[in-house]
Amino acid sequence: MAKSFLANDYWIFTGCATVLLLIVGARDPNRVAVFFFVLLAIPPIEVKIPGLGLVEQLFSITHARLLAFTLLLPAWLSLRKQPQTEPFGRTIADRFVAGYLALGVVLNLAAGGSLTNNLRLGVFYPFIDIFLPYYVASRGLTSLRSLRDALMAFVVAAMVLCPMAAFEFVKGWLLYVNLDEALNVPWWSNYLSRGEQLRAQVTAGHSVPLGYVIATAIGLTPYLRKLMPPLPWLFGMMVLGAGLLAPLSRGPWVGVAFMLVAFLAAGPKPMRHLVALGALSLLCLPLLLTPAGQTALDHLPFVGSVDSENVTYRQKLLEISSSVILQRPWFGAFDFYLLPEMQELKQGQGIIDVVNTYLNVGLERGLTGLTLFTGFFIAIAVGLYRAIRSLDDHDGEVYLLGQTLLATLLGVMLIIFTVSSISVVAVVYWSIAGACAAYIRMVAMEQRSAAPAPAAMPRPALRAGAAR
Repeated sequence: MAKSFLANDYWIFTGCATVLLLIVGARDPNRVAVFFFVLLAIPPIEVKIPGLGLVEQLFSITHARLLAFTLLLPAWLSLRKQPQTEPFGRTIADRFVAGYLALGVVLNLAAGGSLTNNLRLGVFYPFIDIFLPYYVASRGLTSLRSLRDALMAFVVAAMVLCPMAAFEFVKGWLLYVNLDEALNVPWWSNYLSRGEQLRAQVTAGHSVPLGYVIATAIGLTPYLRKLMPPLPWLFGMMVLGAGLLAPLSRGPWVGVAFMLVAFLAAGPKPMRHLVALGALSLLCLPLLLTPAGQTALDHLPFVGSVDSENVTYRQKLLEISSSVILQRPWFGAFDFYLLPEMQELKQGQGIIDVVNTYLNVGLERGLTGLTLFTGFFIAIAVGLYRAIRSLDDHDGEVYLLGQTLLATLLGVMLIIFTVSSISVVAVVYWSIAGACAAYIRMVAMEQRSAAPAPAAMPRPALRAGAAR
């Protein structure tokens, strides 16, 4: 992270980072773990690469795309040549992704515009931002160890952000707000507050994506509990908890609570654990009567008084966007921001903030795109549930991993209902879904290898006459 400030030029930083990432990627077989670990090394600064001649612009580069070029693209080129790699399109989830990408290509072409712009928006960006994270995670994580290393890398990277987020929250100072001056590139980073407190954002570029990343990391920690001594694990949970508080993002708070319930429901003896959780919650109710409890209650969605207008805006967004989607149900409209109905959602800054990934997909690609998008996650979640239920050992590490991934995926599906796919939001949910697909494939392969070979058919006895 410090290298981004020391470079004094974005392209110097990009060149140095490219060399280092190519070297590390060539030496480390788990490129997904490296990708997770450095995904939030710098904010999501977007810089346009100019073209030549008739092509005004090649494409926009971000840190996540730089990682995709240097880590995921070589991994994809290598994986697709390996005979043991399952070809893309074999699973239901693959087909949903393929359909979603193909629909984007068709709709971009139908929207008109230049050929280069259509290729950039409809083919190149989806390949880099969607296909590569999903494909490499789903095919590159082939063993329990590789999954463990990748998830550990994600959690550790989130933990690195937490102390800095707590610093921003307490001191009221964004650490990366002047990075655009240090790298000599245009970039925005606004101070956002909730009540009287600054909302931390660190390298996520916005408070909600930061809370989303930390919430995802917290969802993965139950699996890591068995791999770490109790005290370090407890310390890590405290660090992540402080980091989750600092952005003051309510959607991730609800997502973490949902992950906990989903984790207990997917585990052995679910009713016993859910009843214990309910009893513990009742015992904690008196804490809401304290000043600290009242402050926490005021910041909660629907029941709190702080920034209650945000909840009202989201409700209005849901009503108007649902109406617009039903007017163009099949394929939506790429220019939905210009529709008269959507102008009612303009905020003080003159922007329409579609803070809901599902609504954004429905508005851009209609119910067809929304079905493909949600169908992908549902297929992964159903596959995870079937995989963990097929295991005999409900106390083993493999079951715990599947239980954790299922709870985290469901929590992520809930959180993106409250945030648009800005910053690294989309990269994270495509990658985590890919890791879930890798787990499903790993369990299926282990069960096939453990299945007893079919007994050889007995040879029929020869009759005496036939012997002669």
